[in-house]
Amino acid sequence: MTPVAPIKFLLVDDVPSNLEAMAALLQRDGLELHTATSAREALELMLVHDYALALLDVQMPEIGGFELAELMRATARTRTIPIIFVTGAASDPIREFRGYDAGAVAFLVKPVAPNILRNKANTFFELARQRQQLQLLADELQQTLQFHETFVAAVTHDLRAPLHTISMGTEVLSEFVQDANAAKAIAMVRASTTRMASMLEALTDLARARLSGGMPVQRGAVDAHEIARAIVDEAATSHPNHTVVMESRGDGHAQWDRGLVSRLLANLVRNALRHGASEAPITVTIDAEAPDTIDIRVHNRGQIPPGRRARLFQPFARERNAGGEGLGLGLYIVQQIALAHGGTVSAHSEAAEGTTLHARLPRRGP
Repeated sequence: MTPVAPIKFLLVDDVPSNLEAMAALLQRDGLELHTATSAREALELMLVHDYALALLDVQMPEIGGFELAELMRATARTRTIPIIFVTGAASDPIREFRGYDAGAVAFLVKPVAPNILRNKANTFFELARQRQQLQLLADELQQTLQFHETFVAAVTHDLRAPLHTISMGTEVLSEFVQDANAAKAIAMVRASTTRMASMLEALTDLARARLSGGMPVQRGAVDAHEIARAIVDEAATSHPNHTVVMESRGDGHAQWDRGLVSRLLANLVRNALRHGASEAPITVTIDAEAPDTIDIRVHNRGQIPPGRRARLFQPFARERNAGGEGLGLGLYIVQQIALAHGGTVSAHSEAAEGTTLHARLPRRGP
C-alpha cells in the first residue's frame, strides 16, 4: 500500500510562546505541525497545504481570529477546514456564539486544559486519517480496475485475428465438404465463431466505455430508418424462425455515430430474439416525428422478471440460469451508447403487453 502522508495541522497565534506550548501538547508521530504568527501568514500557508485542523487565537493584531475564519469560509479551498478558537479573554456567551457562527467546532478559553485540547484535536486528526486511508483505497481500487479493463481490451484485440482466421477457414471448407455430418460440424463451428466475435465486440465496447469514461462518439450524417432496416434484414436472415417487422415514421436524418447506433439497435433486437416468444413478432419502431429527438423502440411478447428489472442495464446482468449465449453486456452497451449520444434508455414490461425497450437520442450533439 502507498505510504501514508503525515496529517497536517495549523496553529495561529501572534505570541510565539503560546505556539510553543500548544505544539508541545499536540505534536506526535504522524502529524506535521505548521505555525503562523498572523492571519496573513496563515492564509498563505492554507493556499499551499491541506490542513486537518486549524487552531486560531481570537485576539491578534490587524486581522483577528473571527475575521480569519470568515475569510476561510469565503474560499472554496479553506472553507471545510475545522476551526478551534482559543482565547485568553474571560468566557463570554456572545463571543462564543460569534465564534460558532464563524464556523468553529470548538471554543476554548486559556489556560486550556491539556486533555481537553488533545481530545478535541485528536478527533479531527483521526477523521483526517480515515479520509486519507479511504482515498488511498479508492485510488488503488481504481488502478486495479483500470489494469483489468486494459487487460480485457488487449486480450480481445489479440483474439480477433485468430478468430477471423477460423471464420475464413470454415467458410472455405464449407465450399468443398460434401459429407453431411462434416458440413453440420463446420456449421456449428461457424455459429460458435459468430457468437465469440459478438462476445469480443461486447468486451471491447465495455473496455472502451470504462477506460475512456464513456463511449467515444464519431458523429456523421446518418438515416435512422436505413440503419434500422439493415439490422432488421440481418435479423430476419439469421433467425428465419422469428418474424421481425419494422415501423418507420418521420424524417430519420441525424448526426450520430453510425457504428455505435447500429450496435445499439443490434443489441436491442438480439435481446428481443433471445427473450421473446418465437411465435410472436418482434417490432422495431423508428419514430422520427419529433423535431429534436428520435425514438427507437423494440417490442417483444416476453416479460422481464421483476427481480431482474433493477439491474437490467448493469454489466454482466445475465440471469444465472440463462442459456449459454452472451455475457450479459448487451443492454449495458445499449445504455452507454445512448448516454454517449446525450440520450436515454428505458424498459417497460408487463405480462399482458410484453416488453418494450426504448432509446431516445437527440438528432444532434451538444
